[in-house]
Amino acid sequence: MASTSYTFPLDREQQRAAAELLGSGKWRAVEVPYAEVAVEGEGCRAILYGSGKLLVQGRGATDFVQFVVEPYILGEVVLGREEELHPEEYEPHLGVDESGKGDYFGPLVVAAAYVDRELARALRELGARDSKTITSDAAAMELARKVRACLGEGRLAILHLGPEAYNQLYARMGSVNRLLAWGHARCIENLLEKVPGCPRALSDQFGPDRQIRSALMERGRQIVFEQHPRAEADVAVAAASILARGGFLASMARLEAAAGMALPKGASRQVGTAARRLVEAQGPQALMKYAKVHFKTTDEVLSAAGTDRAAAGLPAAPKRSTYPFWKAKERRET
Repeated sequence: MASTSYTFPLDREQQRAAAELLGSGKWRAVEVPYAEVAVEGEGCRAILYGSGKLLVQGRGATDFVQFVVEPYILGEVVLGREEELHPEEYEPHLGVDESGKGDYFGPLVVAAAYVDRELARALRELGARDSKTITSDAAAMELARKVRACLGEGRLAILHLGPEAYNQLYARMGSVNRLLAWGHARCIENLLEKVPGCPRALSDQFGPDRQIRSALMERGRQIVFEQHPRAEADVAVAAASILARGGFLASMARLEAAAGMALPKGASRQVGTAARRLVEAQGPQALMKYAKVHFKTTDEVLSAAGTDRAAAGLPAAPKRSTYPFWKAKERRET
């Protein structure tokens, strides 16, 4: 069965060619978050992201790749050669990724997924890809269910940090990147208990390698650990991304039921409005149960309510670096 989803990391020249071709007017332009150019037509959708990744998905994806992407963007035949061009994706390894890091409301969910050759092929057939490219929550939940069934419980690990646990850990660690490093390391260790022979782990780049390496324990320190930019192009990391997103969405549904109101995703103005409504209904301490309170949104909401962190019994605001972000990325807070 032909795949309905393909992802291609492009170099600068290929990105230029893709932008010109997709923006030529031959296909209908569509709006897609984080996309440089996105079009629909010929039974599929093609999306060029600012990261340099090209995603082609839909029932006509294979034809579009063969007759458009290969000759005019890549300049080479790639279909049927995935294992030849990217053999490391089909060798035994695990991938780890998270969801919820940039969302004020809801948990942080970290997931790890193990693949070998057969599992990598099966996941590619399912259309496993970076969950941020899936714009429908229903589609993300359904794909997460399929990925979980494909892997089985023995080849995945999921760490769920609800807002209260997240806030307690953040208060102790004082850094999102330290918390992420701990969560990634914990998930890797948990999965290595199930698949002790796994030789390698891969994560997206979010901070210095040493942050995760130092958090790993005995099993994790015996394997090769790598961080790559745009690691979600790897099938194991893509599967982890989907599992994490599915866990985040399921948790958000439970939190909304408990709050009795919608809790918007992200950190937009609508999020602040919802937080103020929540404080009015349940008091400022309720933020600990529903939100990541180190976000600056907390101070804005408390100020509007005529109170502050100390009076509300919330952790003190994090110290924010005055250094330029490009000199202190690992210290930067959302």
